Amino acid sequence: MKVMLFTDTLADVNGVSRFIQNTAQRARESGRELEVVTSTRMDCPEGENIRNFAPIFATKMPRYENLELALPPLLAMLRHAGKEQPDAIHVSTPGPVGMAGWLAARRLRAPLLGVYHTDFPAYIDQLFDDRALTQTSRWFMRAFYKRFASIFTRSADYADSLETLGMDRGRIVRLRPGFDNQRFGTRFRDEGVWDRLGSSRGTVKVLSCGRVSVEKNLPMLTGIWRSVEKRCEERSVEAELIVVGDGPYRERMGKELKRSRVSFVGFRHGDELSTIYASCDMFVFPSTTDTLGQVVMESQASGLPVLVSDMGGPKEVVRDGETGFVLPAGDPAAWIDRIVDLACDPERRRSMGEAGRAYMEGFGFAESFEHFWSVHERAVQEAGAGPTMPHTVETQEAAGVSSS
Repeated sequence: MKVMLFTDTLADVNGVSRFIQNTAQRARESGRELEVVTSTRMDCPEGENIRNFAPIFATKMPRYENLELALPPLLAMLRHAGKEQPDAIHVSTPGPVGMAGWLAARRLRAPLLGVYHTDFPAYIDQLFDDRALTQTSRWFMRAFYKRFASIFTRSADYADSLETLGMDRGRIVRLRPGFDNQRFGTRFRDEGVWDRLGSSRGTVKVLSCGRVSVEKNLPMLTGIWRSVEKRCEERSVEAELIVVGDGPYRERMGKELKRSRVSFVGFRHGDELSTIYASCDMFVFPSTTDTLGQVVMESQASGLPVLVSDMGGPKEVVRDGETGFVLPAGDPAAWIDRIVDLACDPERRRSMGEAGRAYMEGFGFAESFEHFWSVHERAVQEAGAGPTMPHTVETQEAAGVSSS
């Protein structure tokens, strides 16, 4: 079976691009025929199964200066798909490149599948606060995904959300959660990283990692941080917020926390990112719009207790009270209490971090990829486009790892 994956995000620094890069790598390692097709001017990962078409036009994304909006060479992409004749087409993003994949599937009459990685209607609602624009985005998502044979969702929570958007429940498949858990671990801990980043040693490091933007609910974290600092100081503990990443809210967040103990370290990659994770003391992720939150899994693998909201997918990869806490998104006081209590209790941080590290051993990417691949196999079979092939993972019953 040959699969062609179209994506608008491959060079960006986010969980979606890391998922696609891991998918391409795992396909190479397991001898599967999968080609990733994208179009970007940004530094793109290299690989024999990655094809980057030079965009006709590209500009910075409105409100996201560190992201790119690219117009791909549609005809060249369609000709390439016609030449390669994939058995199935996977569309990872509903953008211009994703639309090229959508059109290629229609022309080739190939099964069309995709992952609902990003809750765009929720993002638009929070960014623009425009009901008409939000409703338009919901209409577009329904129209875009209407022809998909299978729509992967990263969490059970978003399976419900997709059904609410008007998508057929029978076509929704919860993708088995997984990430490259060999890239993160307590072995990367190195206090010397704080000297290199200009931060101080000896403080309790509270980590936030991801896009620095309002849809990640960072204004809530900004609003509570001074109270966290004050209550920690009353208990003779110095807490420091470490912010990894960048985005449109970065400048405002910095101004509002100007007199607080906060270190903005920007984008970090590879072993340095793994070291930052492992050298912190806890992870906070108040987002209410994430379909999974790969950073939550990476943090637990690094031995950190995690705090996530009760809205969205991240709560499904956290054992509440054991590897971290699932907190009400609309209750800032609850977040203050938990952050302060953990900051002042090193033994509990250690035990919860160890539990999280052990829990994440069951979330290897190989298993997630096998599930991903088996669903494409079944779509090809049902379309009559390929030979009958055995399934190692049932598409619905083994769709995820229980969070209980």
